[in-house]
Amino acid sequence: MTAGSQLRLGLRPNLAQFGLLVGVNALVGGVLGQERTVLPLLARDEFGLSGITVALTFIVAFGLVKAATNFFAGTLSDRFGRKPVLVAGWLVAVPVPLLLIWAPSWGWVVFANVLLGVNQGLTWSTTVIMKIDLAGPRQRGLAMGLNEAAGYLAVSVTALLTGFIAARYGLRPEPFYLGIAYVAVGLGLSVLTVRETRGHAHYEAANHGRSEGPRDDLGTREVFVEASLRDPSLSAASQAGLVNNLNDGMAWGLLPLVFAAAGLSVGRIGILAALYPAVWGLGQLVTGAWSDRVGRKPLIVAGMWIQAVAIAMIAIAGTFGAWVAAMVLLGAGTALAYPTLLAAVGDVAHPRWRASAVGVYRLWRDTGFAAGALLTGLVADLFDPRVAIWTVSLLTAVSGAVVFLRMGETRPASVVPGG
Repeated sequence: MTAGSQLRLGLRPNLAQFGLLVGVNALVGGVLGQERTVLPLLARDEFGLSGITVALTFIVAFGLVKAATNFFAGTLSDRFGRKPVLVAGWLVAVPVPLLLIWAPSWGWVVFANVLLGVNQGLTWSTTVIMKIDLAGPRQRGLAMGLNEAAGYLAVSVTALLTGFIAARYGLRPEPFYLGIAYVAVGLGLSVLTVRETRGHAHYEAANHGRSEGPRDDLGTREVFVEASLRDPSLSAASQAGLVNNLNDGMAWGLLPLVFAAAGLSVGRIGILAALYPAVWGLGQLVTGAWSDRVGRKPLIVAGMWIQAVAIAMIAIAGTFGAWVAAMVLLGAGTALAYPTLLAAVGDVAHPRWRASAVGVYRLWRDTGFAAGALLTGLVADLFDPRVAIWTVSLLTAVSGAVVFLRMGETRPASVVPGG
């Protein structure tokens, strides 16, 4: 489809392509999930890294590179199209599982996570942008819920599977065979079956009737300032996204070490590592569509504050059952906020520079990975891991308050034709 008259916005008229992109994003999440259970334990047991901050350098490298790549992915998608960026992201992923299998030193693992950050920034950002293009404003929350659900359910399932595989066969190489399969299938689908969606964004822009808000001709630097500082809703979303992934950086890097220090087996650590993204992923099937009906702001604020309570529960708890309850609650809070923040950015940004705005938001959001690893690692090494967890809980509560005070309701009151 190339002619504007042939294009339609919405999930139903674009169901086949939308469903394909959901599947592709599940594979993107699976590539990330291969590390969730195994890598912190690999740092401790195989490479002998005793300091928590040093052990979490792989998350710092991943987070900083992914954050920067998100920004360029949005800009490049606006300039050259979505599909070339998606395919490039999969090509970068090809050596990642092989490096994790054969790494002779920790530096090789860190380098693998630099490549993983590029892969995730290009592929996940692009699948987000493409689904926003196809869905139109009326179903934007549902589209983001489905996208993030697919990605994080795959993270969960892969974390669980790699935990079981590692418990039976060891930390390397068998758990990373899943990553090889994910990359091969994801690259093949993206090259052979995914279609370009930038024309849908141009069609929406031609029918974009909103008069208030930022103008439609912003350059890259202006979009960065708008999404980071100037626009109250966009900037509130950016800081909340950062804190969301700061939480995830803690959950990914610090919590497996905390659980192991409490005497939990690798299998049980795998269950906890999988439970949080599983609830997060499943919950987004509901929360994204819910935000289309009740608005974005209430779900984001509630989600941030529920996360703060859940993280405090993790700090207080000391048993497997209590940690199960806390991880379920953490997943539920994240599910409320995560797709809704993306939908809010899509609401405010004009279609002509929306991909760039999504890139800026995801730059700030995924800087949270590095911030979470550095903050929790330093506080844990200086004081105690539970002090680090309490610190993250407090920051999350404050972030929810910022959204409550600064963000306006962004859900569109009307839709364009075909949406």
